[in-house]
Amino acid sequence: MTAARRSISPGLVFLAVALIGSVVFTVYAVTVRDASQIPLLAAGSAVLGIVFIALAIYALRSIWKAGTAGRSGQALVLGVGGGIAFIIGAGCLAGAIILFLLSQTPTG
Repeated sequence: MTAARRSISPGLVFLAVALIGSVVFTVYAVTVRDASQIPLLAAGSAVLGIVFIALAIYALRSIWKAGTAGRSGQALVLGVGGGIAFIIGAGCLAGAIILFLLSQTPTG
């Protein structure tokens, strides 16, 4: 009897490294106390949003695979997780847009 081996895909490893890196950068940007803090927070939030949206797209692909294989429970859980990831990503991108607008110097 051989047990089915489940390997971790390279895409998941890439997303995990990107998520950890963007969270570390955002935490660093929160601790900086000078004039570059808002642009750093905006950049960190934008990258974090992109990573979460990429994670949601990866979950969408996994949902398709689970659905065609007849694993409806797994597809449901992946759908909920992917939806939450997309909402977080959209919120991070909205926050990044607001921070980019706040970092502009007023002209007038």
